[in-house]
Amino acid sequence: MAHLHKKIKKGRPYYYFREIARVNGKPKVVRQIYLGTPERILKLITSSKRGPIRFDAQEFGALWLANLIDRKIDLVSLIDSVVPRKDNEKDPSVGEYFLYAVFNRMIDPCSKKALCDWYKNTAIQSIRPVNIKALTSQRFWDKWSRVEEKHLEKIISLFFEKVAQVEEINSECFLFDTTNYYSYMASHTESELAKRGKNKDGKSWLRQVGVALLVSRENQIPLFYKTYEGNRHDSALFNRLLEEVFSVMDSFGKKSHELTLVIDKGMNSEESIKAIDAHSRLHFITTYSPYFAEHLIRVDLSCFKPVDTMKNRILKQGGKDDDLLLAWRTVKPLWGHPRAVIITYNPRTAAKQRYNFEAKLSTLQQTLLELRLKVAKRAYWRNEKRVKSYYEKVCEHLHIPKDLYDLAFEKVNGSLRFVFRKNYYRIGRYIERFGKNIIVTDLLNWDTADIVNASLDRYIIENLFRQSKDHNLVSVMPFRHWTDGKIRCHIFTCIVALTYLRLIQRHLQKEGLKLSSSTVICEMQKLHACLYWLKGDKKPKRLIEDPTPLQGQIIKAFGYQVVSGVLQKV
Repeated sequence: MAHLHKKIKKGRPYYYFREIARVNGKPKVVRQIYLGTPERILKLITSSKRGPIRFDAQEFGALWLANLIDRKIDLVSLIDSVVPRKDNEKDPSVGEYFLYAVFNRMIDPCSKKALCDWYKNTAIQSIRPVNIKALTSQRFWDKWSRVEEKHLEKIISLFFEKVAQVEEINSECFLFDTTNYYSYMASHTESELAKRGKNKDGKSWLRQVGVALLVSRENQIPLFYKTYEGNRHDSALFNRLLEEVFSVMDSFGKKSHELTLVIDKGMNSEESIKAIDAHSRLHFITTYSPYFAEHLIRVDLSCFKPVDTMKNRILKQGGKDDDLLLAWRTVKPLWGHPRAVIITYNPRTAAKQRYNFEAKLSTLQQTLLELRLKVAKRAYWRNEKRVKSYYEKVCEHLHIPKDLYDLAFEKVNGSLRFVFRKNYYRIGRYIERFGKNIIVTDLLNWDTADIVNASLDRYIIENLFRQSKDHNLVSVMPFRHWTDGKIRCHIFTCIVALTYLRLIQRHLQKEGLKLSSSTVICEMQKLHACLYWLKGDKKPKRLIEDPTPLQGQIIKAFGYQVVSGVLQKV
């Protein structure tokens, strides 16, 4: 049954042509065509005496924007220069298969099996024409099978060189970090990449693949990445990649300037720091585990002073001086040389950690009370080792130390009695850590504020990782790939999509529009191109919807405008 369907979005009505049929006995929408706002439909109908006899609305805005960014990089040419088209090849080239996968990752990630249907509902033929029927999952596997690991490494190098050239990257400071992506790959499936390890999403029972990323601090754009085995420790990986990282920094960094690499404590090792020290141009800023510096954590807060950060300025303007980030600085010998050591204290973080800790401590106390009853009533629990083991498991589950309570077992009238009491000294020492972070650097001549701000900017790379795990944008997971070669190709498309989104965001920032990537793509997805056929016409006419004010600003930032349904250069 065909009918008109109205949707209200942000208070505005939008109309769709819908056909509903019974599938397996249940009513289901089998066809839906976007018609537009009432004004748009009226305009289309009254613009011709003959009147339209058919409509077809297609997603246009986000795909057009993605293609606009790719024009600067020309990913297809880069890839085809490494894996060229065969003489008798009629399908899209290897580079084109990568590009159409990248576009999908940027806008609405789906499986390769669903890619054809997704592109059918877009205006791809007017933006970057392709034989949609050729974009099958089997053809993707066939094309990607031609890409060997050495080919992909060359492609990655060419891609980032072009990005740095287009964006004119000339950085002094770089951020390096790692993450991992879990997979539901079966245990018996052979893979050098997918291994079990400590998963950062807490799913350590699943196999995972690791990705290391290097980002320019000034531009916030990826410049290097590496896919690695999921069971490799961060410090071991960092030590293995150091020379490659140094080479990239040297290529894209400011010439004749000292370069700084910002890392976190997971990368720290004697070998890695010595390797950094051996490079005259290279310096580091890292975090340091309080476990190895308990005496620094205990420095009295009266010695701490506010740091000049953007967040502190905002807090000061709002009269929230009690929430300011504080810091205390000293010099200590670490890894064979004097290092600047800065302890930061964030009152807000400390308050949150204290609140969570009190809740966990309450849970632990309740568990101990229940244990005492069990010991008193059931012979099974009258075993000292069993009770201690249970207590330690609860502490591990709550992620708190095991020495916050003193446990004792006394024999009264021949029976075991379980008693426990808080260890206030250990609790106090644990609370002293709350809100504190240790930063270590060899940049003895840098101001405290500069060092702290550089370390805080690790959020840039963390946000990129967070976006790579967003199911609506990029979405590295789920893999839907079961061989190392295909996994590497898939991750490459995700990194390219991540980079393109960042390039879009940066271009808009230069034009005065501070928008997140998700906001831009979500807004531009709503901009449709409408095909309509008039009686007697064999070819359809195309009109683009009237853009919303925000869509208009985004389009204008890239030098275009929509005039009477036609996209034109300004």
